[in-house]
Amino acid sequence: MRMPLFRGRPVRSGPGRVPPVFVVRPADGPARSWFDASIAYALEESSGKAPARRATKLPELLITEALRMHLATAPAAERGWIVGLRDPLLGPAMAAIHAAPERRWTVDDLAAEAGVSRSRLDARFREVLGRSPIRYLNEWRMHVAQDLLATTDTTVAAIARRVGYDAEEAFSRAFKRAHGRSPALWRTARADRSPS
Repeated sequence: MRMPLFRGRPVRSGPGRVPPVFVVRPADGPARSWFDASIAYALEESSGKAPARRATKLPELLITEALRMHLATAPAAERGWIVGLRDPLLGPAMAAIHAAPERRWTVDDLAAEAGVSRSRLDARFREVLGRSPIRYLNEWRMHVAQDLLATTDTTVAAIARRVGYDAEEAFSRAFKRAHGRSPALWRTARADRSPS
């Protein structure tokens, strides 16, 4: 079952982000029957064909259940950021990265945010997220850049500065390594795919 949860810009939740689309495959049984019937009911309600009812909490329940199902079956890499944000050691460091991706973070800076030693923070990042703190920082920067390219008309140079790069060229090389094409080409290709 393909679930487009949100239309337009993705919804942000705290420093993390819910993906705009993910796949949920509930197992056969009562939960699947409820889920399927609830989706059908919500679609009928939203079509305006049926009399208005008080089903205002149903979308919230559906999203919560869909996210729960997704996280129960998602690979560890997709669950990692949620686990990381809730982790008492990683949470403060990740929140600092999310709040200021443009800052020239060092592992020492992030360890100070978390109130632990550099080696302990590095080990915990690798254990929970499967990557070093600096690799996570770089991936987050590319994620923020991708979002800005997709949702704003901000120049590539301004986006580069927003995610911590002084030189547009260095940013473009990093973005191309992460996404397979330059920021300008990525933006153009995305615009070409968008419905008019």
